[in-house]
Amino acid sequence: MHKPRSLTDKFFLVIKGLCMGAANKVPGVSGGIVAFVGGFYEEFIYSLQKINLKALKLLFNGRFKSFYRYVNATFLILLISGILISYFSVSQLLDYFLERKELYVWAAFFGMILGSIYYISKDFEHWNKKTIIAGIIGLVVGVSISFLSPARENDNLLFIFLCGMISVSGMTLPGLSGSFILILLGNYVLLLVDSVNALYETFGEVFRGDFSFVENDERLHTLKILAVFTLGSAAGLVTLSHILSYVLKHFRHITTAVIIGFITGSLGVVWPWKRTIFRTHADGSVLLDTNGKEIIANYERYFPDLASSENWWALFFIVVGILVLLVLDWYGKNRRRRVGR
Repeated sequence: MHKPRSLTDKFFLVIKGLCMGAANKVPGVSGGIVAFVGGFYEEFIYSLQKINLKALKLLFNGRFKSFYRYVNATFLILLISGILISYFSVSQLLDYFLERKELYVWAAFFGMILGSIYYISKDFEHWNKKTIIAGIIGLVVGVSISFLSPARENDNLLFIFLCGMISVSGMTLPGLSGSFILILLGNYVLLLVDSVNALYETFGEVFRGDFSFVENDERLHTLKILAVFTLGSAAGLVTLSHILSYVLKHFRHITTAVIIGFITGSLGVVWPWKRTIFRTHADGSVLLDTNGKEIIANYERYFPDLASSENWWALFFIVVGILVLLVLDWYGKNRRRRVGR
């Protein structure tokens, strides 16, 4: 039985959802890290795991209050509301800054992930032969994913459903970025930019009483893609949560060691100093997808030139990112101390 939440707790749960949604939108950043650092990772996984046959029986038998309590619905509704709000607010703001101040955004997130590694590992006192091996495996997998080459865009609906199932791993697995996985699968622009923008524009038109979008085949196809992607994401969340709840219950220390290694290995994805390499034709011209967007081939990482003031500002934002996590750590300790009195 979960303790009743105060109005303040509910408000901050929505804010945590906003942060998760924003993190999931940025390639290389994992919403799961937000859940882990925010102290609600296990509740998130176990609540999702409660969406099972027993929950469906309660729902279909009309036992709505029992269903609501069983699945910890207050927690899930508030958190998921924050995530959804984020896609139309915070993530739009992130898109703006990624276009204009990309280096600083990457630097801040790089610092936050460095801070996350410290936050998760500082109280982990279970290093032994098994957990060290698990940590190294997580590190190797994280580094390997960082250097994979992206595939081409594919709007096959079965593949879109699969993308939804795989990409949602960013919410449930700290360190694994769902949006970066979508880049590797070739569908980041289609699913997290074009589809979300199409839905945003459609809502705007409906509120204005304009229903002309029903005659726009391209828009309807994009909305269908978004619907299938959402179904895949929901299926992935429930499936992964069942696997992870079992793993956390039976192999807690090994799982934490893998997560620490994996997050450390994934730092290469968010390394701020990198150039985007696009696919090209034989004549050297940039290859475009069906929407006229450049197709990413890979990233070229480099060390910063410290003679540039821009790079010093980037280093400053890395420090800011680290400080954000240290402040969260301090706040969490103080809150626990106050509650304990």
